[in-house]
Amino acid sequence: MTSVPARVAEIARRHPGRTAIVGDGRRIDYAGFWREAQRFAHALRTRGLQPGDRVAILLPNRIEAAVACYGTWLAGGIASPLNVQARERDFTAWLAHCDARHAVYEARHGDALAAIANIDATRDAPIERWPVDGDHPLSGHADEADHGHAEFDPASIDGDDIALILYTSGTTGAPKGVTLTHGNLLANASAVVRYLALDERDSVLSILAFYYAYGASVLHTHLMVGGSVVLAPNLLFPHLLMDTIARERITGFSGVPSTFALLLERVKLADYDLSSLRYMTQAGGAMSPMLIRRLRAALPHPRLFVMYGQTEATSRLTWLPPERLEDKLGSVGIPVDGVELRVVTEDGRDAGVGEIGEVRVRGANVMRGYWNNPEASGAVLVDGWLRTGDMGHLDADGVLWLAGRRSDMIKTGAHRVHPGDIEDVIAEIPGVSEVAVVGIDDNVLGQVVKAFVVAPGLPPNSENHIKAHCRERLATYKIPRDIAFVSALPRTASGKVRRAALLATLSEPDTAS
Repeated sequence: MTSVPARVAEIARRHPGRTAIVGDGRRIDYAGFWREAQRFAHALRTRGLQPGDRVAILLPNRIEAAVACYGTWLAGGIASPLNVQARERDFTAWLAHCDARHAVYEARHGDALAAIANIDATRDAPIERWPVDGDHPLSGHADEADHGHAEFDPASIDGDDIALILYTSGTTGAPKGVTLTHGNLLANASAVVRYLALDERDSVLSILAFYYAYGASVLHTHLMVGGSVVLAPNLLFPHLLMDTIARERITGFSGVPSTFALLLERVKLADYDLSSLRYMTQAGGAMSPMLIRRLRAALPHPRLFVMYGQTEATSRLTWLPPERLEDKLGSVGIPVDGVELRVVTEDGRDAGVGEIGEVRVRGANVMRGYWNNPEASGAVLVDGWLRTGDMGHLDADGVLWLAGRRSDMIKTGAHRVHPGDIEDVIAEIPGVSEVAVVGIDDNVLGQVVKAFVVAPGLPPNSENHIKAHCRERLATYKIPRDIAFVSALPRTASGKVRRAALLATLSEPDTAS
């Protein structure tokens, strides 16, 4: 069976001079990328990597992060990219949980060094260290490998071989590592390539971290077709991203809802030549219809793909064809190729058209399970189906409409309220850029609705204005009792709102209610 690495190897053989990745002032072509991956694979084997050993990758988006991943696969290892923004405590838990035998990290990352030392103190054999320093951090280890050996052949990679262990963003309690095979990666990447119509002419501006599923998907889908991945560090200076799109003639841009909200607020998009953009993709949480309309008005020419997915399903589950964006506005579209989808009610039957239930999926993209956690795996993998934990319904055309996480549902009196219903209404108000709704405890009703609003375009003390807007459009029990104005919403690495973090702030003095 072929694999993503095998597809990239074929591109390197047929088109060695084509640009693969651009980042940190450096450009690497496919021949160079593949050569570095091979050299790292040999170095790993020289320092004792055995098939199935875990290699933790604690790097921000840079060429070496991709080299480390593909080199690990060539050597027969399992890559575990970790959230580089985490701290010592999380790193220690993740490294211990996946029993990492090797770690690739930035040499000056104090939390990573401390976590590795913590693990070493509990083992007879220390973690093999691969510090990254300078422009070519992994090449410094290349002399350890015997380059007289034949190249590692990616054709030997089997679809059932484990490729990745990804720790889901926002997880609380014990670490939960999503275990994905090479077959999972290939199935999902191939589906994305088809509906985006990606080919060697495409280049993507990547601001999404490789250590979570959406960012990894952006990387692998473009490399496997011979396209280019242009790395950008973050959104601190959003105008520089637009400069890059214009200069590099970028054809694709991927983001989460807050990405596009920030660009619309801080950048006058009409001032930049963005004519090369062919498509934009959005995932990582619900995007309000109002934000979609604002984005389409500002950038009418690129095709906008609204998508939905989960780490447990490699990345992508559904997509909304851009030509259906207007008549299905607010939905997340249809299943990607190879994915079956159903909605199941609380009593276990298939929901009817328009009836809300839990979204369940199956397909070649669904994970093998959680690493070394059969109990957690058994709770979500039932009779061949993945229980997503998301609530939603299917319409008469088979299009999926989400209604929030099962755990996010607000129970107020005799009613069940989905936060997304209220968030969409508040997002309609001019001046509101982001909003998140949660349920807070109430002695009478059990819970009542509270909204956290990011509204730089509204004057202070606009609670009554927002409540009046909601009264015109929502049932009485859905109207927020409390509204807090905040400068930003807490988010996971994948861009999803951390509602638990919002609830934690309720023990602190309220800024506005």
